[in-house]
Amino acid sequence: MNNVTVTARQWSGGWELEIDPGNITQVRSLANASAQVVDYLDTLDPTVDHSTWDVHIVPDLGDLTQRIEESKRATAEAAALQVRAGQLSRELVRELRSRDFSVSDVAVMLNVSRGRVSQLDR
Repeated sequence: MNNVTVTARQWSGGWELEIDPGNITQVRSLANASAQVVDYLDTLDPTVDHSTWDVHIVPDLGDLTQRIEESKRATAEAAALQVRAGQLSRELVRELRSRDFSVSDVAVMLNVSRGRVSQLDR
């Protein structure tokens, strides 16, 4: 699969999308930017199916750009930690229940509801 990184710069009418210095198009909303880039590329080379390309839109917002990327990274890290926490909780609940601790006792130990213990024990 091909991919293209596009720099988006805001202007009064929406966004300027720079594919490379010689290929620039525009769109009103970033929500439509990927589709606009694909349409633009299709006009440049109609023999290629650009609809399968991975279009990565990077807004150029100066100092906010770095903060946006940091936020995305932190969100991804938090999601990965949440998955790991779920795995650990399931393993721990199974271990505690296999040692004959009651659902109520496990709930208190883990500071979760009895229902949550039952979910984790499945």
